[in-house]
Amino acid sequence: MSLRRISWIAMSVCAALLVCTCVASAAEEANSATGHATELFKWINFGILAAVLLWAFAAKLPPVFRANAETIASAITKATAVKAEADKQLAEAEAKLARLEQEIALMRVSAEKEAAADAERIREMAKSDAEKVSLAAKAEMEAAERAARMELKALAAKLAVDGAESLLAKQLTAQAQESLVTGFVASLEGRLN
Repeated sequence: MSLRRISWIAMSVCAALLVCTCVASAAEEANSATGHATELFKWINFGILAAVLLWAFAAKLPPVFRANAETIASAITKATAVKAEADKQLAEAEAKLARLEQEIALMRVSAEKEAAADAERIREMAKSDAEKVSLAAKAEMEAAERAARMELKALAAKLAVDGAESLLAKQLTAQAQESLVTGFVASLEGRLN
């Protein structure tokens, strides 16, 4: 039913009540005509006032009620959407919390494996570095030994030359030198050029 139809029904009921009241009042007080007219005008005045108020409210309030209903409906729709999103986020958070223990356990296992792998890699690197240092030390020792041998040979050669020189200086007299030079010149003359 529309609001206009309801207002017309309400006004009709008010008018019927007014007529009934007037008839009852007239039967009760048939003698007093002045009191009856005043009473009748009060009821007519009440009926007019009620009709005007009903008409004013019927014209102005429905758009206001519709706007409020639409505002409330849109707020309910928005709240429903927000609630659905919040429920979704809550479900995701609960799922993450449920998986958190598993993820932590997996991270621990992974970290332990990585730590063991790193420790093994470091041991291998240390072993490799120790072997390199050992080889470098051997090479350095061999190089030092060769240098010492060469130095020793050079020293032995110098000492041998010095000893031979002093021996020759003692044994080589002027006569021996002259016989050597003569023998050398004679050997050169015998050779063909």
